[in-house]
Amino acid sequence: MTSPATLEFAETDLDLLPAATGRVVVIVTPSGKLDQGARRVNRLTRGALERFAESEDFAKMKEGDARDLAYPTGLAAEAVQVVKLDRRPDADLARRAGVAIGRAARGKDVLVLGNLQKNGAELALGAVLRAYAYTDQKTSRDDDNGEDEDKGPGRITIMGTRPDEARKAAAHVSALAEGVFFARDLVSAPANVLTTTAFADQLSALSKLGAKVRVMDEPELEKLGMRTLLAVGQGSDSPSKVVVIEWNGGGKEHPIALVGKGVVFDTGGISLKPAGGMEDMTMDMGGAGTVAGVMKALALRKAKANVVGLVGLVENMPDARAQRPGDVVKSMKGDTVEVINTDAEGRLVLCDVMWYAQDEFSPVAMIDLATLTGAIIIGLGHENAGVFSNDDSLCDDFLDAARAEGEGAWRMPLGEAYDRQLKSQIADMKNVGGRPAGSITAAQFLQRFVKEDTPWIHLDVAGVASVKAESPYAPKGATGWGVLALNRLIADRFETKDGG
Repeated sequence: MTSPATLEFAETDLDLLPAATGRVVVIVTPSGKLDQGARRVNRLTRGALERFAESEDFAKMKEGDARDLAYPTGLAAEAVQVVKLDRRPDADLARRAGVAIGRAARGKDVLVLGNLQKNGAELALGAVLRAYAYTDQKTSRDDDNGEDEDKGPGRITIMGTRPDEARKAAAHVSALAEGVFFARDLVSAPANVLTTTAFADQLSALSKLGAKVRVMDEPELEKLGMRTLLAVGQGSDSPSKVVVIEWNGGGKEHPIALVGKGVVFDTGGISLKPAGGMEDMTMDMGGAGTVAGVMKALALRKAKANVVGLVGLVENMPDARAQRPGDVVKSMKGDTVEVINTDAEGRLVLCDVMWYAQDEFSPVAMIDLATLTGAIIIGLGHENAGVFSNDDSLCDDFLDAARAEGEGAWRMPLGEAYDRQLKSQIADMKNVGGRPAGSITAAQFLQRFVKEDTPWIHLDVAGVASVKAESPYAPKGATGWGVLALNRLIADRFETKDGG
């Protein structure tokens, strides 16, 4: 698995600058003012930094942006990166500056000179999150093809006058980064590597961090009545599983439940997808990946909250045993579902796991995540996840958390009128409601498996779990979307102050 860049904090020692290798970062205020470290760099580079700070190019830079002075005279470093940033930036600008640092690092060690008086931890988080590369399937990392993605993390050292305070303020950074990277690695892994069994094994390893992990195999799922989930995976040689991860860091209160769709590969089943782009369906377990990432982050930072993560792991394949369009299956709840389209399989996985979560844990709230519909991409593109909820307070708190973390989310409607599209002549409901409002009818389907007294959010992350272009905190590919927002929601709303 990918490890985040090593983050270190050190006392300012400007005599180390001439011999520092890799990259040196200096922070220059929008007015062009140089601090002590920047002035030393300026002297070593014979005034190059000051000339740049007075240039038209620097004036045109937006705050939070960065530019390189390559192979500077007087330094062993390959580049001096100039970041335009106020000494007291807001969180968004600080993280944006950090992202610029992490993006340019490309496996090199980075020495950051600058005593930010505010939000230094946000700069560190942005840098660590962006300095990510998925390299598990590469046999060599030496070839430079010009892509950021091919370079693993180096060391990021932040040099300042109060390193102990900075280290304490940034104590959460490594835990969050490891959670996000866990989610990204899972989403990036090919389906022949991340089988349902391999996925369950990786989740089981969270027990080493203090989580309680239980893996339920097909005989137990059959006994519980999870027929809709099992029907999705019956055409695959990979066994279907449900993994339950409990983090009990709070008091005696009931947990919040996070439920993730974990379709490790989705061919569409008998309703076969087109060949073009099918290789991207390795990311159809993005909801489960986010749940895994959140649970790892909570365990690493020893969150004072009770949280249970549940993921349904299946593979949707065409086979003589695969479910067919027209089949009727019975859910754990007892409702029957007419399968119109076997490519609408995620909701069949989720509904059983959601019902089990409520029966077993009586959660104070439940949030499910799934790469559920292409319709949400048509509606919101790749900038926002779709948010559906039966509880305004919980939904508003989540949207606030997502906004604070810079993870796009947009609330979508629910309503009884959409249920008419799910009516079946031969069963209690159909699994699809046609093309109109496809993401909404999918959410309406799931809502039928939410008990009346359970506050609930459904997050359709099909457009944000993995993207073809660079996202705010990640290179192209898996984003780890939702780990930061859900961690913040749990910290703000569900975490106790004393853990007791």
